[in-house]
Amino acid sequence: MEHETPGPPGNDDPPSLRARIRLSIAIATLVVIGAWTYRDGAWSRTRVAPERTLTVSGERGEAQNAVELPVRWGDLGAKMVSTGVIDAQKLTALYAARGGIDEASRKLLESGENENLTVTKENAGFVLNLLWALGLGTKNAVLEKGPMADPAYGGAGRFASTGGWTLAAGDAMEHYSRHPFIVLSPPQQELVERVAKNIYRPCCNNSTYFPDCNHGMAMLGLLELMASQGVSEQEMYRAALRVNELWFPDTYATVALYLKGKGVEWKNADPKEVLGASYSSASGYQNIQSQVTAPVRGGGGSCGA
Repeated sequence: MEHETPGPPGNDDPPSLRARIRLSIAIATLVVIGAWTYRDGAWSRTRVAPERTLTVSGERGEAQNAVELPVRWGDLGAKMVSTGVIDAQKLTALYAARGGIDEASRKLLESGENENLTVTKENAGFVLNLLWALGLGTKNAVLEKGPMADPAYGGAGRFASTGGWTLAAGDAMEHYSRHPFIVLSPPQQELVERVAKNIYRPCCNNSTYFPDCNHGMAMLGLLELMASQGVSEQEMYRAALRVNELWFPDTYATVALYLKGKGVEWKNADPKEVLGASYSSASGYQNIQSQVTAPVRGGGGSCGA
């Protein structure tokens, strides 16, 4: 199976599309069993108060340490296991070679009594996988009517975010936009779509509205979860940026250096602006990186599970 990771509809000529296909095959192959680093280049809805607080530990400069998101995780992990979006045995086997799943992460997967979701440097990859499964499996118009469903790409199953999800029971497309993990009202759906169109990730040039890779699909799941629990648009952007920092630490350390050179401290940066195409898309980040004397390089953000 070929897994495409194209750019926005209409922007690819055949040669560049073929190149993207070759790249995405590599990404999809590594998406669960390895890591590819970009360099240079609900059944029920939890009612919560609309005012939620984002708690951040650590300052941007080297890397933030943790972020407590303004959403309650509850029993979403257990629900995803029960439906087969996540095959617990496959997930456990994957992490066995990495020292196993720690107690806190296992609770996210199995317990029905989780409070606010906290992402740390240590569990960022595990949470990425949980949110990836959530975004893929949750029934939503973004997946059914957005760019993922554009027939020009030959079907939604041809992307790294779908063909690359090998931790499901059965084929990933058996779960694609199928389960009512999160049910949104029309205003909440509008909010998700509006914000998704303005949040990019530096591993490609597509917004979250086109979640063709694992980071995009995971961010879609997070946006849906936040909208369903009454998180404001401004707070959604703040939370999304903090999570992107943990998924792509070198990228945002470099962006912070760029902004500092412009007289803007990271803590004062506008999350919506930073998450936009000019900073957070692959091409936008390349432009930023070219203007920083000593861009941060190293671990980067992995496109693997």
